[in-house]
Amino acid sequence: MRHQAETNRPITTLGSTMRVLRPYANVFAFYDGRVEGKRAYSVEKNWLDDGAYVLGIATYAIVEGSEALVYDTHISLPHARAIRESLTTAGVTRFRVVLSHWHADHVAGNEVFADCEIIANELTAKALTEHRQEFEEGGRNPAIKPLVMPNRIFDRELTLRVGSTVVELRHADIHSHDGTVMLLANDRVLFAGDTLEDPITYVAEPDRLEAHLVDLERMSGWDFDRILPNHGAPEVIASGGYDRRFIDSTRRYVEKLLRCKQEPQSAAQDLGSFVAADLASGAIRYFAPYEAVHRRNVEAVIAGSGR
Repeated sequence: MRHQAETNRPITTLGSTMRVLRPYANVFAFYDGRVEGKRAYSVEKNWLDDGAYVLGIATYAIVEGSEALVYDTHISLPHARAIRESLTTAGVTRFRVVLSHWHADHVAGNEVFADCEIIANELTAKALTEHRQEFEEGGRNPAIKPLVMPNRIFDRELTLRVGSTVVELRHADIHSHDGTVMLLANDRVLFAGDTLEDPITYVAEPDRLEAHLVDLERMSGWDFDRILPNHGAPEVIASGGYDRRFIDSTRRYVEKLLRCKQEPQSAAQDLGSFVAADLASGAIRYFAPYEAVHRRNVEAVIAGSGR
């Protein structure tokens, strides 16, 4: 048990609050954040806390026998080490990594898997190359140094096997232009990365929201039942993920954002009012820290600028 003084500290030890969820027998979800009153890096604004830990973040591993396919390497090296140690304890000896996209909270632990195959689509590889100096020199605090780059690149789609489990990697231009999602067709589960986020998407590319809507429509035509996002409610992830209404709620949110320039009354709404119908239906769940994300999204769309 922690001493009381440690319990009251606003900054936790990196990785100390991460918990391992098991939404399916062959799936590990490494979840951290959404810990009331806690931050993981600094009380000052930074990407690790404000873009990930405070909102809650999961990365995943599909495991069969001695093989593991790790989907994103989490927000720090201690997190990545804990993931690898946990999987090693479970009997894994062969690791491969898939990167969902280039953003810092998904690649910060790459160094721990530097001896493994790290798979990314060509757009992610290009974005990481373009932002490598910025990441390593702390332009996005905290720095990621060294930023270990992907060493297997694919274009648009790639099929992998983890034992007998077939994993389809598909490009999805949602949230970020370079998104990679993973579809387990036989299990009817979609690993969505940041393409879907509960309760709302984080607008990283406001000038490309129309393109994101096109791919949301394309995704809605795929055959699956459950969705595991990287940012969502831990209790939903632990119980097997979200249903397909998650896609429609994201689409409606983006469409309404795009109308904010012409509808000042919508732009002025708080998050609870903006997505009231989807909250009422249970498609998404209210989480207060996303009020700041929503306000930033609205401002970015109106201004027409990104991060």
